[in-house]
Amino acid sequence: MIAEAKFRPFDFGVTRAKVHDANGHTYLNADQSLAPYAHRMTDKLVHWAAAAPDRTLYARRDPARGGEWRHITFAQALASARSIGQALLDRGLNAHRPLAILSENSLEHALLALGAMLVGVPYCAVSPAYSLISRDFDKLRHVLDTLTPGLVYAADWQRYGRAIEASVAADIEVVTNSIADYAGGTRAIGTFDSLLQAKPTPAVDLAMQATGPDTIVKFLFTSGSTKLPKAVINTQRMICANQQQMRQSMPVLMEQPLVLVDWMPWNHTAGGNHNFYMVLYNGGTLYFDDGKPTPALLDETLRNLREVAPTWYFNVPVGFEAIANAMTTDAQLRRNFLSRVRQLFYAGAALAQPVWDSLYASAEAEYGERVVMTAGLGMTESGPFGLFVTTPHSRAGDLGLPAPGMELKLVPTGDKVEVRYRGPNITPGYWRAPEATAESFDEEGFFCTGDAVQWIDPADPHQGLKFDGRIAEDFKLATGTFVSVGPMRGKVIAAGAPYVQDVVLTGLNLKEVGAMIFATGKLHELSGLPANASMADVVASAPAKAWLQTLLNTLAKTATGSATRIARAIIMTEPPSIDKGEVTDKGSINQRAVLKHRDALVNALHDGSAAHVAKPVAATA
Repeated sequence: MIAEAKFRPFDFGVTRAKVHDANGHTYLNADQSLAPYAHRMTDKLVHWAAAAPDRTLYARRDPARGGEWRHITFAQALASARSIGQALLDRGLNAHRPLAILSENSLEHALLALGAMLVGVPYCAVSPAYSLISRDFDKLRHVLDTLTPGLVYAADWQRYGRAIEASVAADIEVVTNSIADYAGGTRAIGTFDSLLQAKPTPAVDLAMQATGPDTIVKFLFTSGSTKLPKAVINTQRMICANQQQMRQSMPVLMEQPLVLVDWMPWNHTAGGNHNFYMVLYNGGTLYFDDGKPTPALLDETLRNLREVAPTWYFNVPVGFEAIANAMTTDAQLRRNFLSRVRQLFYAGAALAQPVWDSLYASAEAEYGERVVMTAGLGMTESGPFGLFVTTPHSRAGDLGLPAPGMELKLVPTGDKVEVRYRGPNITPGYWRAPEATAESFDEEGFFCTGDAVQWIDPADPHQGLKFDGRIAEDFKLATGTFVSVGPMRGKVIAAGAPYVQDVVLTGLNLKEVGAMIFATGKLHELSGLPANASMADVVASAPAKAWLQTLLNTLAKTATGSATRIARAIIMTEPPSIDKGEVTDKGSINQRAVLKHRDALVNALHDGSAAHVAKPVAATA
């Protein structure tokens, strides 16, 4: 039984709730107050540079050194931040002329963020996909038009030059690591090293002292799945309060020096806020993982985890799946990765139970105990940390209770219940978008998340809440019956493991529910076709067809009616598009964007004209 399993020691900071009803709504708080937190994140940088000056803050492999780790200590980071801060002040940057960073995670990116934060200059990590994958640069132009940056950083001109020429006004200074690839022209191009050469003056200290809880640290853009991305304002109060909420919800952060190995992109709140600031706030060490849970980059992640043992580890479900599969045959990976990690944390999508079980099995085989797997709920507008599970015996979809200091409001919406947030970790709004800001908060000042929740156990509120999908994703069939998309997607992903990466449900105003399945690389292996075979050939193969048929038959056995029965399905041959907002950098699918841009395929799925449509053979119970 799962309750009898031995877990590596881990304390949950919030296990009790305070609940009351008023005006037809339910209000929910943790049973403990939020402890005092830092005045500003820069205070933490200054503190750790004095308390542990030689401790590594950042480390990244350096190709020029044969892949050896290049380390930057807290003292070195503060010194670099002071020089960069002076350079930004010299250029007159401010909230209306902020710093825009177009590039991926890097040591330069990290130091730019610290330097800007130190002197109160807002910065924005822009999705690299807008520059490197996009063909029209529309989203990049929108982001820059919203920001009106005074300085733009890109790692190199060779990769980013085309996007810069198409989107960055000629009078805006651009800084890169090297100007060797710049062919010349009238644009002002500087180097990152030139920023480091600025000599700090008393103006740096004055600027830092002038910052406070309401100072804007950064702008994080939403994914822009159905509309153009919005710039979420992130203040010092919001970030510092959120980090203290994390410490009280996860006391392990205070029990040992934090070591994190992380690939999550900093233009998303999970990597750029949750993880980036967690290391700084707690005096930890961040090893940059230049890998990703993709076939091309997975080996780099596994290499790093064989060498660096994290104490806390975060990933998306597809990343945990890849690691779980590798650990079944890679003893060195299993031994090092699991040696001292106290907590595994997943987000972005549902974690299939077979993956969960495999991670537990590897830990038990190697060390005789399981590592606690945790999850919660949050969003860019909440810092992002909001809710967190209360027990090691949680299941996929469990969210737990709110962090200390944050209040939840549960609002009935049709046949769903929306969760709304209020607290010091909630954004004050969207930059230069007063109407969007006003629309996002209700009359009591709660942020309207659009997320639906249920009680894990209605008789025991201390267990907290579980996820019930996105309200905007749910739809009605022609019969008037609602389809609850979130839970149904989770069932398909779990039943289809390890071959289903994600699924989009169809059937708005139609008689039946359909499914558009995005497969993992495992399906390619199942097909038996050569590695260079196209996805269209994989989908048409006999093994893939047989697997899809079996999946639908299995799902049909537990269906209770038209709204819970997948009546037809296809495997997608084209991956989701970042340009069209169908997928984020984290790899999570946006249901509405896929449906919008693949409307013709949805129609073909339901009228039977699409290729390789499968239908369940089993009858509905």
